[in-house]
Amino acid sequence: MDGTARQHHVVVGGSAAGIAAALSMRQHGFQGRVTVVEAGGELPYERPPLSKALTEADPAFARPIVPESVYTEQRVDLRLGTRVLALEPASRAVVLDDGRTLHADRVLLATGVIPLTLSVPGAGLTGVVTLRDARDARVLAARLRRGGPLVVVGGGFIGLEVAAVAREAGLDVTVAELGALPLEGPLGAVLAQRVTDLHRGAGVRLRTGVSVAAFTGSGEVSGVRLTTGEVLAAATVVVGVGVRPDTSLAERAGVRCDRGIVVDQYCRTSEPWILAAGDVTNQPHPLLTARGRIEHWDNAQRQGAVAGAVMAGAPRPHTALPYFYSEQFGMTLQMYGRPCPDDEFVLRRDDPAASDGGFLGFWTRRNTLVAAAGMNRPGDLRAARVLIERRVRVDAPALASSATDLRALARAPMPSCTPERPVASSAATTPATPGREENQ
Repeated sequence: MDGTARQHHVVVGGSAAGIAAALSMRQHGFQGRVTVVEAGGELPYERPPLSKALTEADPAFARPIVPESVYTEQRVDLRLGTRVLALEPASRAVVLDDGRTLHADRVLLATGVIPLTLSVPGAGLTGVVTLRDARDARVLAARLRRGGPLVVVGGGFIGLEVAAVAREAGLDVTVAELGALPLEGPLGAVLAQRVTDLHRGAGVRLRTGVSVAAFTGSGEVSGVRLTTGEVLAAATVVVGVGVRPDTSLAERAGVRCDRGIVVDQYCRTSEPWILAAGDVTNQPHPLLTARGRIEHWDNAQRQGAVAGAVMAGAPRPHTALPYFYSEQFGMTLQMYGRPCPDDEFVLRRDDPAASDGGFLGFWTRRNTLVAAAGMNRPGDLRAARVLIERRVRVDAPALASSATDLRALARAPMPSCTPERPVASSAATTPATPGREENQ
């Protein structure tokens, strides 16, 4: 009999990371018990669609990560509507809110993040909402069906996605953003301006460099008073000003936390029997200059799979390049990697034949490609991903030229002894083969 057959591993949180870890344990041969404890009452579901289906006639927000039958087939004990109250390291006990206690040989914390709220007058008015789970999405969808105006506080990915779907449904939409431009932090000023132009062109009003002084109304929200004194009419307000990691369980169990649960590349925490994965983790990455939290679905799934492999006794590091996507006004924004403020930004010159409003930008560090982002450029971005992962050096003129075939560069064999040599523009401008661009 397998030596792990009598072991019991508990996953706290039915998130993308948590479910990926549970299934990864089985994929890597773990024969013991696997229990997933999820505080919500619904089958674990995908989070990205929450902001994308708000105005559909019959939105299905809780799209399962995997069918319910998979949990039975994989012998995963899924306990819904159950909250973990405490972890007791001395006895390796997981204390549940239903009065039961589970013994766990190892625990994975996949507790995610909690939306930040605003501590201003009127914050408790009906109609001032956040968007984190399916319940929030149902509330917001019902309010949007009643009509606008809608005010979105915070021009991050969630805020802009909500703004886009509401505007496409014909609602009056205003985005209030503290920064100079929405998404300037992750995308930089040049690409953030492109996204801003997309929203303004679709009729979204933007107020930048402002914050909220108060929400107005009697019982129901009716307006948003900005720090400039302007009052924006609002039937609904979506607050998307960021999140904080849910580290409460970890902290009470003595796990080291610093702006998230601190883990290594194997998802191990400071407590040997506790691992962590997903948005809650402060993680290192070989292709990034500093550790930090990566709050994206793709990363959570990949890191969760690594945690599951480690718990199954098949350790491997988490090295997947950070990736995100966002859908706005029928356009798909994607990004691989994370740039630093000192990286050189290169905007690709528009292809004269392209008329879809897309764009492509790159960040280089000492002539080495470290990040790439674009709108409606999935094929080029997949090629850029390969170049980033292989740490290929490409000079700025080559990246800027729309004649440079990134996919050809990605297919080229690595130089046997000169990986640091920049790819010259003249060697990288083979015209791309005509044809339909690949889908995401």
